[in-house]
Amino acid sequence: MSGIHLEHISQHFGEQIALNDVSLTVNEGEFFSLLGPSGCGKSTLLNIIGGFLEPTKGVVYIGDQDVTNLPPYQRKTGMVFQSYALFPHLTVFDNVAYGLKVQKKKKAEIKEKVMDSLSLVQLEAFAKRMPHQLSGGQQQRVAIARALAIQPSVLLLDEPLSNLDAKLRKNMQTELRNIQRNVGITTILVTHDQEEALSLSDRVGILGEGKIQQIGTPLEVYRQPNNRFVAEFIGQVNLFEAVYDEASAAFIVPHLIQSNGQQVQLKAAAHYEKKEKHLLMLRPERINISSERGDIQSNHVSGVLTDVSYIGHSLRLVVGLDSGEMIVHASDAAFPELPKAGEAIHINWQPEDIVFLDSKVHT
Repeated sequence: MSGIHLEHISQHFGEQIALNDVSLTVNEGEFFSLLGPSGCGKSTLLNIIGGFLEPTKGVVYIGDQDVTNLPPYQRKTGMVFQSYALFPHLTVFDNVAYGLKVQKKKKAEIKEKVMDSLSLVQLEAFAKRMPHQLSGGQQQRVAIARALAIQPSVLLLDEPLSNLDAKLRKNMQTELRNIQRNVGITTILVTHDQEEALSLSDRVGILGEGKIQQIGTPLEVYRQPNNRFVAEFIGQVNLFEAVYDEASAAFIVPHLIQSNGQQVQLKAAAHYEKKEKHLLMLRPERINISSERGDIQSNHVSGVLTDVSYIGHSLRLVVGLDSGEMIVHASDAAFPELPKAGEAIHINWQPEDIVFLDSKVHT
């Protein structure tokens, strides 16, 4: 196994800047995910690590070795592509054996390593089948086995589960994490699926505007995002551009006006800098629903339901105010019957659930 270290990686395609001075360290044996919107440079960065693309600037280290100018086959990396890239005319065994044959390994060693790799993905009995005889999930596992057969120091995964249906994708996420733990290999997953990245990873790097916006554990990036970009990309969020009011010792949100004509007031538990404007965050699942309007002025809002979406285990509610709206996620157990648009609703939250953000994306 080896860790990965990137120093000041930039990638330009003509006048387009895909990556801008990205530095990153992935620890040995870590499952690390690169998460970001489509076109943000995730796959570009993965291809630079794998040697399929030469960076405009910067240095790539795998372990202690500078591999920036080495071709892919000299980097000891295994790559799994979104399309699986299996050879349709080769059996499962021969697909997995391909890299070992390129390395001119002996026949007995090839057989042993191929069967060991197929065992890891529980496909030993499918060695003689052709790719078209396999399901999508089985083909994906063959692609993983092929990447692992050459015993790489690093496993690179480029949206490997995006072609699978929802149920199979969930199952494969569990299998992928189990395989990674069993092998202990340093792994980088590129994905735009937030839930996938949060559930699989030891740490997550959020990529946006060609830069790393934040690196942290799944809990850190969700609960304490660095800035607006991360907060809006990871899950759903209520964002408030607020002004601190000395008289009420609360934050006033000018663009949110309740039915009684009062502006929404927020009280926070965290310490904050004294400045004119603040950007505050409140996750929808942190909001409580009450039967009546509270007496406390801050952190209570009355409104009208403008939209109700039922997604099985929870409801997504849009609470309309005289000016503006808020999003609430509530357990379906909170409602004996589904609420309907047009119903009055009262909501509240705790001061410690208000999170302070930087107002700008990191550049």
